[in-house]
Amino acid sequence: MFRPLAASTVIIVATLIQSAAVSSTPSAQAPGSGAAAQAPSALPSCPELATALRAVATNDSRLRDWPNLARYREANHTVRHAEVVFLGDSITDNWVQPRFGQFFPGKDYVGRGIAGQTTPQLLLRMRPDVLALKPKAVVILAGVNDISGLATGPMTNEEVAGNLESMAQLATSNGVKVVLSSILPTSAYHLQNPNAVPKTTLHPIERIRELNVWIRKYAADHGHPYADYYTAMVDAKGMLREDLSTDDVHPNAAGYAIMAPIAQAAIAQALR
Repeated sequence: MFRPLAASTVIIVATLIQSAAVSSTPSAQAPGSGAAAQAPSALPSCPELATALRAVATNDSRLRDWPNLARYREANHTVRHAEVVFLGDSITDNWVQPRFGQFFPGKDYVGRGIAGQTTPQLLLRMRPDVLALKPKAVVILAGVNDISGLATGPMTNEEVAGNLESMAQLATSNGVKVVLSSILPTSAYHLQNPNAVPKTTLHPIERIRELNVWIRKYAADHGHPYADYYTAMVDAKGMLREDLSTDDVHPNAAGYAIMAPIAQAAIAQALR
């Protein structure tokens, strides 16, 4: 169903179009030259304008549904039984894709990942995307996007920890077992070009380690299994192993093949 853009978005779009049109209009000719003024094109072909408009549309959609509750709204109505729900960002979102192998075949496991999301967004999705499905357990993997601050703004480690704790408390109070996952390491082996910012700069290893220390301790203190992907996937340099990713953040099929048994062991522990 068509939804009109917010008034602020319409103003931004109109301003962008007007600016592009003005910049593309030929300069006025000197009086008396006798040459007819050329009419500007209605909407110039401008890659920058197209990019700006896409960004405006994306931001407008995000403002309307900041936690993206619409992503799984319809799918949630079709779930008849979910033993385990995997809640997370793009790493969880990608996991269910066939190109990365089968997602726990024979198991009633449901993926509820959304690319780019941070812990405050996941916290808002706990009720509709996890608790409403009445699973026995939830596997929470989040934090790497909080560290970069690119998605929803800067976050301190304490704020990330607080959101993870709130998610765990919500699950526990509703009788859902909790598996807390380590944040995966990042690396700088696959830069797209010489000027690209390394993922280890956007997602510093030191902050990942600090948050993992907290996650491990919180899990132990509250009786939650800890899925330690980090230790199994880090190399001697303290980075994500080169063979386990093609972009220095997201696992490839080999990476998920390492993660799956770790997650399964933690789930089995939680459901004992």
